[in-house]
Amino acid sequence: MSRAAGAQGSSGAAHQALVVFSLDHQRYALALGCVQRALRVVAITPLPRAPGIVMGIIDLGGEVIPVIDLRARFDHPPRALRLSDHLVIATTRRRSVALLVDETKGVISVGPEHCAPAGEGLPQTPFVVGAIKLEDGLVLIHDLELLLSPDEEDALECAIDAHATGSDQGGC
Repeated sequence: MSRAAGAQGSSGAAHQALVVFSLDHQRYALALGCVQRALRVVAITPLPRAPGIVMGIIDLGGEVIPVIDLRARFDHPPRALRLSDHLVIATTRRRSVALLVDETKGVISVGPEHCAPAGEGLPQTPFVVGAIKLEDGLVLIHDLELLLSPDEEDALECAIDAHATGSDQGGC
């Protein structure tokens, strides 16, 4: 699995590069193109008035980045933050986000013969766009753009604005 994103296999079909991470014993993946980096968890500053799946914010090189609790979004049981947890820093059309995960597993490159689109016996969730069938199990592929609803995006923007101005009111 060493082919880069967009590489062509012998059949001419493009391979897809994905960053794989885990929550509990389930593996998930995001397109490599939207991921900036992964790092060990750092101190998270609470962000009042943020949507429930936002744990708070981090400062990464002067950029304020909201931390998304994927355990809450993907219906995993809550648990306390661990020093071994990771943050996957990724970029949506609107902003950078830090996704709290148990562990990052690395990057894989898979051909279309290993991918199944959503709707083909996959869990019915608005975030799953497909799955990869590997020898050691299933990896659910998620679309980062679907992670936050428009209302959550707006509420997050208001909470970040309020934090930046030091106001409890914000502009919302």
